[in-house]
Amino acid sequence: MKRITAIFLTLTLLFGLAACCEAMDANHDTTPASSAVGVFDFEARCVLLNSGYTMPINGIGTYSLHDDVCRNSITAALNSGVRLIDTAHAYGNEVEIGEAIRDCDVAREEIFVITKLYPDQFSHPEAAIEEALEKLDIGYIDMMLLHHPGRGDVDAYRAMEQAVADGKIRSIGLSNWYVEELEEFLPQIDIMPALVQNEIHPYYQENDVIPYIQSLGIVVQGWYPLGGRGHTAALLGDEVISQIAADHAVSPAQVILRWNLQKGVVVIPGSSNPDHILENTQLYHFELTEDEMRRINALDRNEKHDWY
Repeated sequence: MKRITAIFLTLTLLFGLAACCEAMDANHDTTPASSAVGVFDFEARCVLLNSGYTMPINGIGTYSLHDDVCRNSITAALNSGVRLIDTAHAYGNEVEIGEAIRDCDVAREEIFVITKLYPDQFSHPEAAIEEALEKLDIGYIDMMLLHHPGRGDVDAYRAMEQAVADGKIRSIGLSNWYVEELEEFLPQIDIMPALVQNEIHPYYQENDVIPYIQSLGIVVQGWYPLGGRGHTAALLGDEVISQIAADHAVSPAQVILRWNLQKGVVVIPGSSNPDHILENTQLYHFELTEDEMRRINALDRNEKHDWY
């Protein structure tokens, strides 16, 4: 029975992603069933960005994945129906990710790739953008973010704006920007960020930041959705989350990821385990109740698990 259920869920995921990917073509024809910017389309499993492109609402993060482990993880993710891949210059794995994408049977236009410029690249952003394009070698970059604030970040963002005009990058955004940083940064740039990616999990919920970002028409994405290295076990073992998982016959990880989605937060959990990669996509056959959402919201400790 478990095997039959897993097969059914996998087929359901793939059919849903196919509907999403029909909107992600090279001609910029991007209209999911829910055509409002920033509103999650749970049927197609995509969200319309303010740039006009659609992005899957669940994907895979690649921090700490390298060499064959990275290539194999991306291959497993693509085979499981994942179409959103998050990387960065600082992760040192753009080459492997590009190789895995070029070697797979999935059309390039169906895959949404995010990478980031690190602050030590802000002094030469044009060269850094070209370096990312060369390392990935997948034709264009779907989304480029500034990894976190730093000296020269406005100039680096303006270089990304030019890369959008040149057709090298489709959408741009920011990572680790909060309310004060955004209020200072946004008046200095021309293209509104399509995405802000911050640390978000039940112990660090950013309940004041998420609505502010969304009110600007910017999609929010959460890194460390399962708590991050050294903290995942405690989060997955939380009594509240474990009880809710048991009530839905799903895993604690699936509960946390679904909680994020219902808050309008795109999830990019990282894993090199093919079973976990697949499990992290099976988020659409159950729904958390308002009471369950409140119970998880009550777990917030303002407990940040990384420095930026």
